[in-house]
Amino acid sequence: MDTLLSLRVFCEIAAAGSFVGAAQRLSLSAPMVSKHMAHLERELGVRLLNRTSRRVSLTEAGGLYFEQCRAALETLELAAAAIGRSVEAPRGALKVTAPVWFANPSVVKVLAAYQKRYPDVMLDLRFSNRKVDLAAEGYDLALRVTHDPSPHLIVRRICRIQFYLVAAPEYFSRYGIPKSLADLDNYGAILPSYLNTEGFEFEGPKGKVTIRLNPLMKSDDSTYSYHAVKAGVGIGFLPAWLVDEDLASGSLLQVLPQYEQPPHELYATYISRKYLTPKVRSFIDFLTVNLGESP
Repeated sequence: MDTLLSLRVFCEIAAAGSFVGAAQRLSLSAPMVSKHMAHLERELGVRLLNRTSRRVSLTEAGGLYFEQCRAALETLELAAAAIGRSVEAPRGALKVTAPVWFANPSVVKVLAAYQKRYPDVMLDLRFSNRKVDLAAEGYDLALRVTHDPSPHLIVRRICRIQFYLVAAPEYFSRYGIPKSLADLDNYGAILPSYLNTEGFEFEGPKGKVTIRLNPLMKSDDSTYSYHAVKAGVGIGFLPAWLVDEDLASGSLLQVLPQYEQPPHELYATYISRKYLTPKVRSFIDFLTVNLGESP
């Protein structure tokens, strides 16, 4: 028999003072109420109720057990209510991992708008360019940029992100502006250490080409790479979200603009779609709507 229901039956008998009253409250037949009490007393090996023809009362053991059962059932009801509330509205801590270059003003505005819309969600953002193990490290969600998302995880496309080869005018003033792919042999680059830097595939006037850069410096922090490029150290391979304003103002220049890399895709990555919580679902939906093709 259902022991949890047997506990509820016992508590209702104790509260109502009769089997009939408990049966009415729980919409059970009187014989079924009796079976549940017999099951519970058999499981515990102790008599919980004194039964007479006129009334039902608790034994000493029954009185002690009733107080514990009532508290336990109230705890279960509160837990069920809490889950119900969490299913209805986004709430709780949302642990997200994202690339370091996500920490830029455009994205911050979007995340601030999300927090304003869903004030009961506490964003726990961890910026790192390494790929974390979502389950092992307790993450709800990963934001990843790739051409080839992992088949072992569930992904949802958010938007496209363009990457550019860029350099500071100061760097070009010292070394000149490259005119062709062959010219790049004479330039140094600040390259991401977390990527395969054998070469970058670009589309050019005559089709696909592989651009290889001479590593002058490597870093796993794209924010550092950005500032190094701005300081005139060398050429950088950086996302549009970091350099769009610099390109517009002329504080950075695009290297060989006749060559363009196909855009990367930003994906939201998570482990299971079966129990996708409101906080995760609302965050993905919000990013998709508000980032669009760019922030």
